Parts: sequence; structure tokens; C-alpha cells
Amino acid sequence: MKSFWAQKDDKKPDLLCGRPADYLVQKEYFTVLVCFIVVWGGLLRTYIKNSEVLVLTILSLSGFMIGRLAYDFIEVHQTVYPLLRTPSFSLYSFFLPLIIFMAALDVDYYVLKNMFWQVLSTGLISFSIAFMIIAYVVLKFNKSSWDFQSCLLFSIILSITDPIHSVTSMKSIGISKMYIDIIKGESLIICGFTSIFFGIFRSNSMHISRFMELYVVIGLSLDIFGSIICGYWCAKIIQFILTDLFSNTVTDIILCFSMVYMTFYIVEFLGMSGIVALVTVGLNLDSLTFKPRIKFIITKFLVMFSSVYQHLIYTFFGIVIGCGETKYYNFHTIVFTFILFATVTLARLLTIFLVSPILMCSSYEYNWRCGVVIAWSGIRGVVSLLLAPDIHNLAEEKVDTPQMFIFYVQAVSLLTMGINSYLMIRSAKTLGLCAISLPRQMAIESVSQHIQEMIQNTITLSKTEKMLTNVNWTFVEEKTNIEYIIPFSCTSSNKKEESPTDEVLIEEARLHVAVIQMSSFEKQCNDGILEAEAARILIGATKSYCHIRGKFMSIYDVSTYVRARNWLMKFKNLLTFLDYHKEKIPFILPGRYFQQPWNILEFLIMVVGIVDVFCIYFVRLRPENLGLIEFTVILGYLRIIRFVPMLKLIIPVLVDIADVQIKKRLSLMYSITKGYVKSQEDAKLLVKQISGRESIYQVRNKHWSFGEKTQHLGLIEHEGRDVVIALKTKQAIRNVISKSLKNLNFLCSRGIIDKYEGIEMNKVLLTKIKALNNFPMAIPPPTPDKYLHSIIWLENKDVLIEFFKERAKLAYFDYGDVICKEGEMPQGIYLIISGMAILHSSPPTFGIESSLMPARESKTMFTEYCTSGDIIGELSCLLKREIEYTVICETILQACFISLEDLYEGFDVFWPSLEYKIWLKLALKTAYQYFESSLIDEDLKFQKCVLSNHAYVETLSSYNEMTINNMTMKFVIIVYGSVIDTKTEEPYLAPCIIPKTCEQVQGTSDLSKLLIILASEPSKNNNATNVMGKGLLFNKNIIGREKMM
Repeated sequence: MKSFWAQKDDKKPDLLCGRPADYLVQKEYFTVLVCFIVVWGGLLRTYIKNSEVLVLTILSLSGFMIGRLAYDFIEVHQTVYPLLRTPSFSLYSFFLPLIIFMAALDVDYYVLKNMFWQVLSTGLISFSIAFMIIAYVVLKFNKSSWDFQSCLLFSIILSITDPIHSVTSMKSIGISKMYIDIIKGESLIICGFTSIFFGIFRSNSMHISRFMELYVVIGLSLDIFGSIICGYWCAKIIQFILTDLFSNTVTDIILCFSMVYMTFYIVEFLGMSGIVALVTVGLNLDSLTFKPRIKFIITKFLVMFSSVYQHLIYTFFGIVIGCGETKYYNFHTIVFTFILFATVTLARLLTIFLVSPILMCSSYEYNWRCGVVIAWSGIRGVVSLLLAPDIHNLAEEKVDTPQMFIFYVQAVSLLTMGINSYLMIRSAKTLGLCAISLPRQMAIESVSQHIQEMIQNTITLSKTEKMLTNVNWTFVEEKTNIEYIIPFSCTSSNKKEESPTDEVLIEEARLHVAVIQMSSFEKQCNDGILEAEAARILIGATKSYCHIRGKFMSIYDVSTYVRARNWLMKFKNLLTFLDYHKEKIPFILPGRYFQQPWNILEFLIMVVGIVDVFCIYFVRLRPENLGLIEFTVILGYLRIIRFVPMLKLIIPVLVDIADVQIKKRLSLMYSITKGYVKSQEDAKLLVKQISGRESIYQVRNKHWSFGEKTQHLGLIEHEGRDVVIALKTKQAIRNVISKSLKNLNFLCSRGIIDKYEGIEMNKVLLTKIKALNNFPMAIPPPTPDKYLHSIIWLENKDVLIEFFKERAKLAYFDYGDVICKEGEMPQGIYLIISGMAILHSSPPTFGIESSLMPARESKTMFTEYCTSGDIIGELSCLLKREIEYTVICETILQACFISLEDLYEGFDVFWPSLEYKIWLKLALKTAYQYFESSLIDEDLKFQKCVLSNHAYVETLSSYNEMTINNMTMKFVIIVYGSVIDTKTEEPYLAPCIIPKTCEQVQGTSDLSKLLIILASEPSKNNNATNVMGKGLLFNKNIIGREKMM
């Protein structure tokens, strides 16, 4: 291939039009012209904000006028002459890389991956139909003296759809992102194909020979697969650069911008397609590649350059057209332009008609209305325009009017950009695709109401501040009132729309939950909780199942998506079997010797070698025996097996490599499961705001089985306990350092720490985070006695730990063993060291007498999973009552057992603090489990409650009374038993928050426990409005009440 920047030796302009310069050219004027075009384009975009086609049309006409002035005046000609002397491929390689990269960066990789064959077939069908129809029309109706090769090249160029402008209008009318990505992917495939095709034509190394077919196949394979491989590794390099903790925004922008062009030029220099490589780079970069808030800045910067490039392209080619002869423009030119526009549109309509069955199979949302709108997406743009000069440069026969190629392409581009975009928006509005569905309107209204409530709460709190007493709050409420008008509302004028069915609302809720989950995955990755690879897998799985109607993604779906690599374990087992174990005994018995497979192989090799030696000897004695000679030759080939025992040296290395990969896989699977569990918790908190119907929440709640996820975590932990410990330790270190960074930023923002000192301390903390990349893959688990330190009510005190360490025993259980049964008396508490158990339970009683309990409509059995660190039997041992659940081992389980006698001996020795602390721990857990939203602003850590007495537990027996002081007590929560209001005699059953109207309560159960949370500022607390929950919530899953906090 010729150099990109090489110029010809003669004085003829390389860019088709104009006359040669017979004077000294001063190139500095061209820089002024470029700056003028940039400023002129910016001014047009400022005043014409909603019409990009109008801006490009004005710039094209401005360029044409400059070209006409250059044709008539030498002063203007010397300004534009450097443009006319610029090789066409130089403009192509300067402008197109960034535009293609930005188009590919906006495509969703996971959608393209899941629908690759649909996108590929759509692209091939679109290009084939457009090429054939346009080629026929050009050959039939064109009256210019174009040869057959020029017509075909022109048809190929005009068949390329623009990857940016084709979908610009679709983004504003609410078309599904999936269809936008399909059209972009189709356009990028066509661009890649044409870049390879024109690259072959530009190369001078293609000669006719007997090996021409082989050369073409090898060249195409290298262009496609070689470019993809180069692009993939360049994307990895960019990811590595952008994820560096010590890089700043300016450095990231410069490196990202330069790597785009570096990738293109290197790949083109190697003889492959730079466009295909850049498409691969753009597809492999996602939001997780960039640091938080950096992607927005980089994208805006690159979008700015991409927009400037398009302005320059249309203006430059307008100048080129203007520098040509005007005598070739006539009425037929206008007619042929509109014929080409109609042909392009007709080809697009036929393409969408043929690919509609493919799109229908791809998504349940596709219908004929979507097809009508998508049919107007065949917009031509800068790609076709940059390739237009190559028609003249690559054709064997040169035409007299080369500027007409550029004129027709640019005219069709502007026509499709203007007319198709308008018709696309118009048809979408007419067919109702812009209308927002009723479920979405309900969700928007719910969010608007929530925001309005937050504003009203802010105003209410602000009214109590002394500095704002003179504010006109009526005016504030009037100006802050939000009345959001839903655009393209689908409600009819009679407003008698039927309420949407539960099925419709569930589908809308499912899509919202998927969005919430993906946002949660990205946030966890940015916070360092989730590894980037795990986040990408989870996001990819969510997007894969998002387009399946009615499908809620479960943890088993994620496992299926990941396709767990069981072959790693099988491969390791095979290597372990083949591993050679040296015997240390000097003399080995023959029977034991042949138990080693390698010894058997070496013995066979020795036997074959002896037979081979004898055969060679006999061949020398009887050279006329052909059968003996053939047998000896065959044995000669078997001599290669003598090298097989050398594998004994490689197998230990392969075993170590397999171990590392298995540990990485286990770590990844555990991280994926943890991230999925966290996303479900986030979605559960927000899903009630999606729909006001309780039935929708109940249906969705069926898919939030916490037990399944805990079971999955337990199985992974049992398989690789040391790996899970290392991962948890690493995440704990990351969390601590992240909080330190937030505190440091807060101190710097308040001026407490000097800016320079803050930067240095920030570098120290970032260095520690970066050091976690070399954190060990596995950490051996602590000894069983070390687990006593994790019992929160022992408070890590040596006296308590030593007391129970002397009395604790190790208990071992096999799969299927029953640890305890429902209805049995407790024997003690079990602290799980390793393994996993399943816990079955009927609805809890919370110590409420049967006469006070409401009738239960359901006898649903609840299921929970207990893993390492969980405690079984605390509440039952405290009460000395029957166990309310059955615990069965799911795996081999090891536990630390503290008998009931030893536990109560500890109560006697450390009375009364030890028993009280266990009750406090259980009370805090119950409160958080049921009233997390009410307690979200409270810091109820166990250690803080013990030390500062911020929250404490009160005990009430039957008929005992307790006075509630609302000035000092912010929350009074009954966590066990039942009480009544002494004034109104209204009963309150656990778990329940006692309302503020209650001043005194009396116990009605044998034992009642109340959690008292003190108010930090009693004066402000008195006016607070609290929403209290009351009554037994049997529909909650509280079976984890025996777990540690």
C-alpha cells in the first residue's frame, strides 16, 4: 500500500478539481480558512440548535461559494490550494477514525453480541440490495460518461449508511435502544466491509496470477481477523491506561484521543483495516472502562471533535465541488440527484421488508409500526463522502467531471439527512410510537410525587431555621411546585382509559428492575465492591435476559450465562492422576511399581525399544524379508513416544496453573453472586415506587429468594474457602481505604487540610488501593478458636473468649445430617466454621400468646441458608424454649458448639452483661430487618450502643408497666412479646414501632423485650412526623433471626 501522505510529483491536484498553481503557494492562509470554518460552524450550531442538516447545508453552500471564488480569484485560490493538493486518503485517515470510534463506542456491546447474526445478516442484506438497485439505476439513468467500474464504485459508496446520523432522530422519539444498536451495528459492518474493499483496491500489490484466489482469501482473512485481534489488544491497552488510579482527566483525554489514531495508523501500516480495528476498540470499551465521571468528560470532548470534523468535511468538499467547472451542472443533474435519493429510499424500504422476520424473532416489541419508522433510517453521511474521491482515483478510466461523484454523494447525503429525519419523526408520532405507555406514565407520576414530597419536607425543615424566619414561604412553595407534563401522553381526550392489567405493570416493573440492577452493578464497581470483570458479566447477563418477555433474571441464569468452566476441575484431576510421585523406598516391589502409570509407560517404551533393536538386527541378517522391513519401519515411527516421559516435568507446572485459574474462577463467581445479591437489595428498596399496586410488588417479591443466593454463596465458599476469605479480606481493605478517601476529600473541601498535603495523602491511599492488585488469591482460614472473636456479643474481650474457648467443642456433620429439629429443646448454640446448612421454619411467634395472635391464613414454610460465621440457636437458648425451626446440612459442616450449660454458666459468671448483650444484638437485628427504612439515619452499631447506651433493651413481664418519654426516646420498638397502651388499651404485637401518641405501655406476655433508641436532639424530635408500622408481618421472611449481625 502506498504511503498515506504521499503526493504525486506532477502539478495536477490529487483531489480531483481545480487548476494547478503557477505561483508560490503560502500555506499559512489555509490555517486561517480552517479556523474560519470551525468558528462559522460553531456559530451556526449556536443559533440553529435543533437542525444539524441545516447547519451542514449552509456549510456546504459556503464551501461551494469559496470554491467558486477560488476558481475566479488567485488570492482565494492560494488559500484553498493546500486542500486541493491533499491526497484523498489523507483526509480519509485524518477525519474518519474518530468518527467511526465514536459511533462504535455508543453501541451496546452486549446487544451486538447477543444479536450478532441478526445484525450481520441485516448488514449484508442491506448492502446487497442497495448496491444492486443503485448500480442498476446509475447504469440506466446516468447520462455522464462514466465507465462500468466507476458506476460500481459509486454504487458501493452510496450503499453505505451513516452510523451516526441514521439513529440521531430515533434517539429523540423513544425507539428501543436495541433497534438503534442494530442499525448502528449494521452500518459499522458495511463501513468495515467497504474499507477492506477499497483497501484492496488502493494496494498496488494485487497481481493476476495462478495464486490470486489464495491471495484474496488470505488477504480478506488478515483484514478481518487480524484487524479484530489488533483492535482487541489495543482496547485492552486503553482500558489499562484509563483505569490507572494516578492518571488525571487531561492525561486520559490526550491518551484516548491519540490511541484512536495510533491504532488506525499502526493497523493500516501492517496492511490491515484500521476501520475494523477501531470498531473493535469502540465495542470493547464501556462505562466500566473509565473512572467515575471521566467518561462524560472524554465523550463530550470527542463528540466536540467529531462535530467539528463533520463541519470541515462538508465545507471542504463544498470547496472541491466549487473549484470545478460549472458547465456540467444542468437540469438533468437535479433530476438524477432526486432519482438517486428515491432509489436509496426504495432500497431501504425493501431492506426493512426483507429483514422484518429477523427483527421479529429478535424482539417481541417489533411490529410493522417499528418497521415503518426504521425504514427511514437509510441516511448517508461522512463515510460515503470521504470515500467519494476514490471513485476517480481508483478507476482505470478517468472521467472529465470527477467532481460530480462528490456532488451526487453530498447532495444525497443532505437530502436523506433532512427528509428522512423529518419523515421518521413524523411517522413515529402518527403511528403512536412516541406515546408513553400508561404504566410508564404511572411510574413517572410516582417519581414526580416522590420528588414533590422531598421538596415539601425540605421546606418544612427549613422553616425551623432561625436565619430563614423572614422568608416568604408561600412564594417559595409556589416557585418550587413541580407540575411535570408527560410528553407524548397516550391518554385519550375522554380520559376513560382502562386501568392497565397486572401483566402489563409487571412487565414494566421488570424492565425498571433491570435498569436498577445495572446501575447497582456499575456503582458497586466504581465503589470497589465489585470487580470490573464480574460487573461486566452481570451487566451482560441482565441485558441478555432483559429482552425476554416476563423473564426475571435469577442467580441460576447468571451461572448459565457465565457457563461455569467445569473442564478446569476435570483437567486438574487428569493432571493429578498423571502426576509422577517418586517413591522414597529404595527397593520397590514389582506389583507396587506397576501401580504408577508412568512406570507402565516407561516399561512399554523399554520393551518397544528392545523389540526395535532386535528387528534391526534381524533385518541386517535377512534383508530380503519385506514383511520384517515394514514392521521395523513401523516400530521406527514409535520411537517418538520416548519423548512422552518428558511431560512429567511439565505436569506440576500445569497443575499450578490450573490451581490459579480455578481460584480466579471461584473468586469471580463469588464476586458475581455477591454483586447480584446487592443489586437485588437495591431494587427491592425502589421497586415499590414503580407501581402503587401491592400485587405487583408481591409478584416481584417471589423472585427475590434470598435463600437461593445464600445457598449459592455457601456452595462457592465450601468449594474454595481460602479463596473466599482472601476476596472478603481484600474487599474489606478496599472499603476502609475508600472511606478514608471520602473523609480526606471532606477535610480538604473544608480547608482543614492544606491542598498540597491533601494531594500527598491522597497518593498514599491510592497507592494502597493499587497494591491490592497483587493481593494473594487465597488466605488460609483461621483456626476454629479464632472464630470466637467473630461472635459480636463477646466483644473481642479476652476474658470472655478464654472462658468459652475452654468449654467450646468442635462438631462435625455430614451432608444431610440434622443439626436440630423444630419442637426440640435446645442443646446449645452452634457457630458455623465451614460448610452450609438449610433452615426450614414455620411463621415465628415472637413470644406472643396464641390468644392474642391473629388467625393465620397461610402455613407457608420459610427457608433460609446458614453459612460460615452464622450462629444457630441463640434465641432458643435465651428463652429455654422449643426450637422453632429445623436445620439440615447441605454440605459437610464444621461448627463450634457451646452447650446450654456452659452458656448459662457464662451468664452467671458475667451477670448481667452477657445475657443483656445477646438480647441487644437480637433486638437490633429484628429492628433493622423490619424497619430499615425508618432507621436508615440511625447509627445502631452494636459497639456504639454498648458503649454510649444510644440504644438499649428494656424487659417487661406480664402486667408490668413502662412510661415512654417522647422527648428523650426517638423510637420504642417492641421486638419480642406484646404490650398494650394503658390509656387506650390498644395492643401492640412484636415486631412493631410504638407510636408517639402512646405514653405508657403494659406487658401482656410472660416476657416482652423493647428496644429503646434515644433521640440526640429532643427538641427537634418532638415535631418530627414518623410513619409507624404496626402488627405482625407474617409475610416477611424473618427466619434469619438466629444469624449474627
